[in-house]
Amino acid sequence: MEFMGDRATLLETGRFVQRHAGKVADATSPADAVDNVEGAGSGASVDPVETAGAEARHRRAADGGDTASMSVLGALLLRRGDLDGAEPYLRAATAEGDRAAANNLGVLLHQRGYADEAAGWWRIAAVAGSAAAAHALGRHFRERGDEPAAEYWLRQSAEQGHALGAYALADLLEHRSDVGAERWLRAAAEQGHREAAYRLARALERQAAQEARAGGAVGLVMGCAGSPARDGGSAARDADGAAPGPVGKGGEDGESGESAELGDRAELSVLDEAAQWYRQAAARGHRRAALHLGAILEKRGELKEAGRWYLTSAKDGEARAACALGFLLRDAGDEESAAVWWLRAAQDGDGNAANALGALHAARGEQQTAERWYRAAMDAGDVNGAYNLGLLCAAQDRTPQAEQWYRRAAYAGHREAANALAVLLLQAGDATGAEPWFSKAAEAGSVDAAFNLGILHVGRDDDRTALTWYERAAAAGHTEAALQVGIALLRDGDEQAAERHLRCAAGGGSAEAAFRLATVLDSRQPPPGPPALGEPMAEKSECEEWYERAAELGHRRAQVRVGMLAAARGDMADAARWYREAAEAGSRNGAFNLGLLLAREGNEREAALWWSRAARAGHGRAALRLALLAARRGELTEGQRWCARAVELGPAEVAERAARLREALHQELTA
Repeated sequence: MEFMGDRATLLETGRFVQRHAGKVADATSPADAVDNVEGAGSGASVDPVETAGAEARHRRAADGGDTASMSVLGALLLRRGDLDGAEPYLRAATAEGDRAAANNLGVLLHQRGYADEAAGWWRIAAVAGSAAAAHALGRHFRERGDEPAAEYWLRQSAEQGHALGAYALADLLEHRSDVGAERWLRAAAEQGHREAAYRLARALERQAAQEARAGGAVGLVMGCAGSPARDGGSAARDADGAAPGPVGKGGEDGESGESAELGDRAELSVLDEAAQWYRQAAARGHRRAALHLGAILEKRGELKEAGRWYLTSAKDGEARAACALGFLLRDAGDEESAAVWWLRAAQDGDGNAANALGALHAARGEQQTAERWYRAAMDAGDVNGAYNLGLLCAAQDRTPQAEQWYRRAAYAGHREAANALAVLLLQAGDATGAEPWFSKAAEAGSVDAAFNLGILHVGRDDDRTALTWYERAAAAGHTEAALQVGIALLRDGDEQAAERHLRCAAGGGSAEAAFRLATVLDSRQPPPGPPALGEPMAEKSECEEWYERAAELGHRRAQVRVGMLAAARGDMADAARWYREAAEAGSRNGAFNLGLLLAREGNEREAALWWSRAARAGHGRAALRLALLAARRGELTEGQRWCARAVELGPAEVAERAARLREALHQELTA
């Protein structure tokens, strides 16, 4: 039997492949009728009247012995599912050497369960040059575990430009971790295969995430990674649980920073390409591609377009997209619409959405409804549900129930639940029981747990181990841990390393770190000389800026220091403002200095009020000032009382002056 080359009817195949390229090629059947039927027409929005007319014409020609019409008519009937009607026409066309008919006969036989006979006809068609038959034959061999034969025939199909063959070959190579998989995924995607476009985008996105992690390593070593990001719940997650990788940041200075910047640009270009392929697949109706495209756009801040793709995916039934859309709407202030999408996603089994609904009702004080949704999240397999139930019970002082839920989540591997459980045990006085949970959480990556282990070891006077945990937490961006490391390094005399950690902590919002950093910088400055006549006021130093940062965050000692610096500049109004703020917050130095300013302005009455507050808080100089003030007024007994207080409080020079004054007042009273 001699097989002919492509007939005119085979031109229809190209249009057919374009329409059906989005079918998932790893279906259970290696020869899906839709994917492999040749010569049946494009099937894309065909007028039923025209189709019926064409079928009638082909039937007349086929009955008259026309081979091409037999092949086309058999394909039409096969596509319709009329296997009995299709078979005689396909066998007749095959007997005349039509390779499309041979391929389609294989499809028909496979559907009837005659896989080996189907493979025989596919082999004949594939040898004659049918890419669709080579694809079906390759899938047949793969299903039977004969990967070498499968690869051979799939490669034949792919190299002929068959999109489904290229995709199936890529799937086989990827299964073997062969680097050549991407080439064939790309080839299939370029021909419009939407699943190939999606998987190519996923591969590119994973590559971008790996580059981001590699680029971010320098920043972590420096210990200035910033606060750990909180999971907003809107990140799209694939079946394997992986989320689209964020754009990473590199080093902070020097050569490492330049390398990281180059890495960021490379990663962005890879992520851009991933977004393009997601867009292509999403435009062809791939709902997971629309989900991931939305996630990339959301990270870029293109929220309006991200919302459109989330909506497209959600309407197609993707629960994760509905959940993500809910978070976008919530962040835009539309909580009611957010709840609608979360409800839809939660009813489809999305645990993240159920957690979001639980949090929404908890914030409204609807505790029972919140608990119901947290339980729904847990039932959906989301361990956050148990953790959130623990938080809910803890907020209601239902400690035994909170411990129960924390334990459940912790045993399931929830690191923050393990940390919360350890805190609960520690508060109950069970430090021995708390430590292993802190350790488990810290080893799993909980920054708070690492910091808490530091606190635990400080309580045992084990400063060396405590510092190890503080350093670990600081390297992951924990502000308070960075402060503790900075303090320890200052204590050990390593001022340079201490400054680096204090800067990290101060940048993270720690008032104490900002104050201590300012004192380090202050100690390096030469003492200011008297300002020259006509000399302009000097700009604020970095040291003063950090004092002010700490003062604005409510640090009382920093407020007093800023007041002193303002007074040194001659800005008495600013000095009084900072002294007053510190004094009202309970600073005795602030109260004393405010009293000095008020006394210089002639307001001794208010000055005495602030000195009294400072003296009662243990400020010896304030007590001495009150004694002097009383002596000037002739209130000798009152003066003696304040002198006694000043002698008691000190320091030495104040106690000495107060003792002399008390003796003088005593002589005056007994004269």
